[in-house]
Amino acid sequence: MITAKPSSASPYTRVVAGVLFPLHELMKRHSTVAVRRAMEKSQWWPAARLRDLQMKRLRALLTRAQTKVPYYRDLFQEIGFDPARDLKTVEDLARLPLLDKPTIRANSDRMRADDARGLARFNTGGSSGEPLVFYIGKERVSHDVAAKWRATRWWNVDIGDPEIVVWGSPIELGAQDSVRAARDKMLRTSLLPAFEMSEAKLDGFLDEIQRRRPRMLFGYPSALSHIARHAKAKGRRMDDLGIRVAFVTSERLYDEQRAQISGTFGCPVANGYGGRDAGFIAHQCPSGSMHITAEDIIVETIDSEGRPVPAGTAGEIVVTHLATGDYPFIRYRTGDVGVLGTKQCGCGRGLPVLQEIQGRSTDFLVTQDGAVMHGLALVYILRDLPQVKSFKIIQESVDHTRVQVVSDAPPDTALRGTIEAGFKKRLGAGVQVDIEPVEAILPEKSGKYRYVVSKVDSTAVRT
Repeated sequence: MITAKPSSASPYTRVVAGVLFPLHELMKRHSTVAVRRAMEKSQWWPAARLRDLQMKRLRALLTRAQTKVPYYRDLFQEIGFDPARDLKTVEDLARLPLLDKPTIRANSDRMRADDARGLARFNTGGSSGEPLVFYIGKERVSHDVAAKWRATRWWNVDIGDPEIVVWGSPIELGAQDSVRAARDKMLRTSLLPAFEMSEAKLDGFLDEIQRRRPRMLFGYPSALSHIARHAKAKGRRMDDLGIRVAFVTSERLYDEQRAQISGTFGCPVANGYGGRDAGFIAHQCPSGSMHITAEDIIVETIDSEGRPVPAGTAGEIVVTHLATGDYPFIRYRTGDVGVLGTKQCGCGRGLPVLQEIQGRSTDFLVTQDGAVMHGLALVYILRDLPQVKSFKIIQESVDHTRVQVVSDAPPDTALRGTIEAGFKKRLGAGVQVDIEPVEAILPEKSGKYRYVVSKVDSTAVRT
């Protein structure tokens, strides 16, 4: 693994990180700077002390939910739950029902605290087919920014270091007003649109990266690896720019994407896991572990019946964000499948480890006999075929799967037969496999790419 090289901050970066950005956050009434400083101390605490902090903050969150949030006030009364009486350990959180997107949609106004002020409206990108509108207060924003800031400093990247962000949909980019543009200029952040990846655009992206010589790349792994492949195909060297880290998030990071990005840009690739709804759940440190933001987030993993599973066992990831008192996310189902770690990282941080992120539940496929398999089982079939340049797998039902294929020439009988045979071997002999030639695989509205989409509920049959 490539390791981050220690480097002192430039004078400009020191001014931005130490003066300008703190003033910016103070004007917005955010506590980001104080939160980040506290996090940089607490990351070294032993696990027991971090659990004590979680317990203190959890009790405060649930007490406020009980007294100020109509939805939870009624729910706690209905199930007979009183935080002051019934919350003895963090594990007692499992007494509360799970929270999902349909519940939030049905109770949107009642999820808001009576005393909440200045909430910002957010929404998920809807790549799962279920966009969600929700609200975030200043406390949540401060803690999320602080968590990301702490993580980038693990890689010697600070606020004010030049950054290239490959992100967003046309709607998000259109929302960049003059104030945001001025802020990004001050922070030396350049935003590139991930939703359009024509050859001309990719050439422009490479020009911009070489011109700006960023200290960090940030974006979807699919987008960054696509840019990296284009650079290699064009014979353009990008590994001499002084990039310290490529932070990727919002999609599953595949090994070949990590290798492509790292090899092209000459820097380590750090994985980040989270979302707009769930918050920044975990970030990768230079020692390789995905550290959970334990000061802010309690992570549980559950089975298909909603029962907690032990560390080391795969389960759906459920989060409670402790900085969401204005609009609580308590035992929120992410739809992702992962494994909690059983060992502490060698870096010495006491933060718990997310051992594995296996992907969204929709990244898993269900065979005709009811078995659940990861989409990689079919991905590897297609990636071993040199004629196939890119693809997307859509499981419509246990009896019907579609495959969109981009290739230099229309798929011939032999190629179709190879794909169909491989898919039937894994999904079932009776599965209908439709192979659809397309000119390009289109991204979701968010700009993200999804290579495997299943419309079959794998969590209902997961064991």
